[in-house]
Amino acid sequence: MTLVLRRMMPEDPHWQAVLDLILDAFAYMEDVIDPPSSAKRLTVENLQQKAAREHALVLFDGEAPVACIFCDPREDCLYVGKLAVSETWRGRGLGKQLIGEAEALARQLGYSELELQTRVELTSNHRFFGALGFSKTGETAHAGYDRPTSITMRKQI
Repeated sequence: MTLVLRRMMPEDPHWQAVLDLILDAFAYMEDVIDPPSSAKRLTVENLQQKAAREHALVLFDGEAPVACIFCDPREDCLYVGKLAVSETWRGRGLGKQLIGEAEALARQLGYSELELQTRVELTSNHRFFGALGFSKTGETAHAGYDRPTSITMRKQI
């Protein structure tokens, strides 16, 4: 079946399925990262609020969301976050495809850079994003931590 990319709006009926997709995709991080992922605090309601402020790009297989990315227009870049791919669809280039969609959106909105953050412990994510042209530009620490917990990466487009 052909996957269809949609920008989901707050009133879309598929938010519970997108929430489930994100939670499933991020579940492997539970025993790996500290502090816990902000994905654990997501609800259908705050995803809808996020979609009102950001561009929620979702790949669907029929009625089932299989991958998503949220694109947040910031002052000097398009910030991408909550990139999630269903376990059964991994390894098929969907993450790369969604980053490409984010790049196209950034160009359309007049941005020349994408930015994202990934956790320090998730070295496979560092490699994945590095292979897509992202470079480390900084480190940040979550509140209450005296060590870096996240890496900021940017990509010129």
